[in-house]
Amino acid sequence: MTAAFREERLVEYVRDQRWFGARSSELTGASLVDQAVLRERPPLLDALVELRYGSGAHDLYQLILDGAGADVPGASEAGPEVVRLVRAAARVPTADGEAAFEPFGDGLTGLPLERSRPLGAEQSNSSVVVDESALVKVYRRIEAGENPELETSRFLALHGFESMPALHGWWSYAGAPLAATLGIVQEFLPDGADGWTLALDELAARPGAFLERVPRLGEVVGAMHAALASDGGDPAFAAEEVTGESLALAAASMDDEIASVFLHLPDDEAVAPIAGHGEAVRDLLRDLTAIGSLARRIRNHGDLHLGQVLWARGDWLVIDFEGEPARSLPERRNKHSPLRDVAGMLRSFAYAAQVTGAPRDAEERARTAFLESYTTAVQGTGLLASPEVTERLLRLFELEKAVYELRYELSHRPDWVPVPVAGIVRLLEEAS
Repeated sequence: MTAAFREERLVEYVRDQRWFGARSSELTGASLVDQAVLRERPPLLDALVELRYGSGAHDLYQLILDGAGADVPGASEAGPEVVRLVRAAARVPTADGEAAFEPFGDGLTGLPLERSRPLGAEQSNSSVVVDESALVKVYRRIEAGENPELETSRFLALHGFESMPALHGWWSYAGAPLAATLGIVQEFLPDGADGWTLALDELAARPGAFLERVPRLGEVVGAMHAALASDGGDPAFAAEEVTGESLALAAASMDDEIASVFLHLPDDEAVAPIAGHGEAVRDLLRDLTAIGSLARRIRNHGDLHLGQVLWARGDWLVIDFEGEPARSLPERRNKHSPLRDVAGMLRSFAYAAQVTGAPRDAEERARTAFLESYTTAVQGTGLLASPEVTERLLRLFELEKAVYELRYELSHRPDWVPVPVAGIVRLLEEAS
């Protein structure tokens, strides 16, 4: 069975999708690589499609196609069909390989599979809610290897970390083109509020309510890092010593980024506080990397901020362990200091406080509460070095985040440029 594959229509459709990660490239064509039949009648097909660009490069994307060749992951039938196959541990042959559906635990037992709807918050993937109980996440851009979200979620579940939606299963492809994760099925929390939305609501009207939640957030993030560092027998997750060489390489990359961003600063009032201070920022980078013992690096979340946590069931849950979608799978599986995650959350507090016009001390109170509870949660793990080294590394990763944010906001959200500018000014002032 094959779908009616209409290349021109598909190319036109893909160009407009939010999950398409190469919108700045010239998309010139598409071809069907392989497909698995999820359902015979009416047809529902899980297709791997090669997208070709004018540069000669190409990417592999996953589309869920109906019999007319239209992409329908959010259609009412798609989610329940995936759940049904995962629950049955099905193996679906394809022309060049096999799609394997794997259950994890018994969380899908008893679901009626009667209702399905798109989640409506599409980013780099497409998510479908089934029976208001299960979330089917369809990965769009497919790369060889196991997706870090599956790998990390499964590891954390097996090592006792419960502050995340339960993993119910996944499906993957293995064939002549590659072996790769296609998607996961996890618990859906209908009453969950993401941390960013919660912060915007509470910091604007009742900042004390949000600040009361922050210590527990630090505790949860610390528990996550402790769990990720807990198995020295698993090479993919075993903690490693951070070497001076690895830090020097990271610093060199950051130095190039700083030089590039400050070379192209616009003549604009928003960046006036840091204009002409590029060398001072590079000096700060060199100072922060002149440290001794660096403690350990581990697999971490990779893209941690308030939008990646949920407040549900009266507690914080961590979600979306994919890492930064723009990076390759091997990059996302690299080990780093856990303080990179911590820096991401601290920068998120800065954004939330400035966007909402929260009281001037709100950001500092959130930082202090988070760091105190986080540090307590990771005591005894060996993840952090001395307080002095920890402070330097944290400032280093905050600088890395702020410079990245500055580049991004200059290109995409000019009105938000003052947020990273304030972060860079703060770091320079602390250094002086």
